[in-house]
Amino acid sequence: MDATKAITDTVDRFRQRRSAPLVLELDLTDGLIEGPPADPLGALLSMRKTRLADILAGLRRARTDPRVKGLIVKIGGRPIGLAMVQELRSAVTALREAGKRTVAFSETFGEFGAGTVSYYLATAFGEIYLQPSGDVGLTGVSLEQRFVKNALTKLGVDYQVGQRHEYKTAANTFTQDHMTEAHRESAARIAESVIEQIVAGVAEGRGLEPERVRALIDQGPFIGTEAVEAGLVDRLAYRDEVYDEVRDEDDLLLYVGRYAKGPLGIGAKLPKPGEKVVALVHGTGMIRLGRSGRSPLGGGGSMGSDTICAALRSARRDEHVKAIVFRVDSPGGSYVASDAIWREVLLARRAGKPVIVSMGDVAASGGYFVAMGADVIVAQPGTLTGSIGVFGGKPSLEKLLDRIGVNYEAVDVGANSGMYSTSRSFSEPQWARINAWLDRVYDDFVGKVAQGRGFDRDRAHDLARGRVWTGADAFSGGLVDELGGLEDALALARGKAGLPADAPVRSYPRVHPLDRLRPADSSEDKAAALTRVEAWGPLTRVAAELGLPAYGPLVLPGWWTIR
Repeated sequence: MDATKAITDTVDRFRQRRSAPLVLELDLTDGLIEGPPADPLGALLSMRKTRLADILAGLRRARTDPRVKGLIVKIGGRPIGLAMVQELRSAVTALREAGKRTVAFSETFGEFGAGTVSYYLATAFGEIYLQPSGDVGLTGVSLEQRFVKNALTKLGVDYQVGQRHEYKTAANTFTQDHMTEAHRESAARIAESVIEQIVAGVAEGRGLEPERVRALIDQGPFIGTEAVEAGLVDRLAYRDEVYDEVRDEDDLLLYVGRYAKGPLGIGAKLPKPGEKVVALVHGTGMIRLGRSGRSPLGGGGSMGSDTICAALRSARRDEHVKAIVFRVDSPGGSYVASDAIWREVLLARRAGKPVIVSMGDVAASGGYFVAMGADVIVAQPGTLTGSIGVFGGKPSLEKLLDRIGVNYEAVDVGANSGMYSTSRSFSEPQWARINAWLDRVYDDFVGKVAQGRGFDRDRAHDLARGRVWTGADAFSGGLVDELGGLEDALALARGKAGLPADAPVRSYPRVHPLDRLRPADSSEDKAAALTRVEAWGPLTRVAAELGLPAYGPLVLPGWWTIR
């Protein structure tokens, strides 16, 4: 009897899933991840992680699904990058315009901390609820840079660094004790561009004048009751009160990710055998030679040229792939690795397959290098991009070693064999070679920008010089073609390839689970480019600062996070 009842209950639940009204739910407290992991362990560890692509696909489908009544999103916890927030805002706005109820709930928009970007996300929703004990940390945008030159000088560490050009400020934290004029100019414009976007979004979402929003930012943060009085929040309520108000008794509550994937007829369109598809390639993290890497300690991964090139090559050679969307979320890294990926983008275009780049939170320096050869570049207004420049050099620990009583000796065969040693400074001839290399890299970078973007070289240099731009300013300057997100890039790819608007999307490289277990037959084999586990993980930046192997000379200045 118990077994019969269990079967009956299961059938009833499945029937309800197919017929009951739906209220979709999204919990953003653990943040979002960009794309599917490339290794089995990563896939296992991220099974319960929410993926941006799934959320966007689910919300797009929900617009025309009569069963879907509305959406409840819990905002707070782990910060989400500005560009990703803008992707979500666009998807939520489209859902609202389709007549669905949209509700944002937060326990607090910053508990004694900044909450500007998380509140900005909430303003895309039709209603905002805040827990009575919560606050609204609408305080504006601050970009902070620390300078350690004086501390290093006291320790006896000298940095010898060259840069191309004045806006390429990645090494300034070690070589300066304050912001240079170019550094401050660039940072000030980024902050102003971001605040312009946030003010416009909050004003539109809450029905306020932009001048009023600017004034409120200067008055923040707000206690919950103050936020209600200012029109920033609709009501103070606990979670149970919000859900009781939004849901009817017969409504089925379902996570957007589950709705996007299944079950029983609720799910993404899968390719039929032989059907034409759009390939989606994810490039995330610092760019380096070799395979993409991931640390067992967490802290994000890296974009390996072997892995990304193999993915683009595989998509180019697949007769079913008619267009490629390359999703880039990277602050840059190795010049040589970036150039290898740029070449594969070019080869895909020559093969007649449109390549559309979709930029995430960051696609700067090497991240822009791998993108600039695409047919179309799409970025969010809040994406950090550009940084077309290069720097290179090393720390010299000679004085520090002498101060602490460490002696060193070397046997050199070749006048410049020890030039990269941190135990000594560059000689004048060695420094001349460093500058020649920097000039070569910069000239190649700017030349390829001019070629890819249809500029003359003077115009490309004017937009380059190492300067970081927001997506909005990059669009105005011609470094970006369209403002939008991943869904917009996929729509452009389908259109350029002459595919229907619902043509399926397939992630690349596609590697069978059994291929992960066997040795690769050759460098052309997909199994040769699988993600590997790397040692440093979240300590990579610290390792680089200590003079340990770093990612490369095409890196975004600083590590700005807009929250």
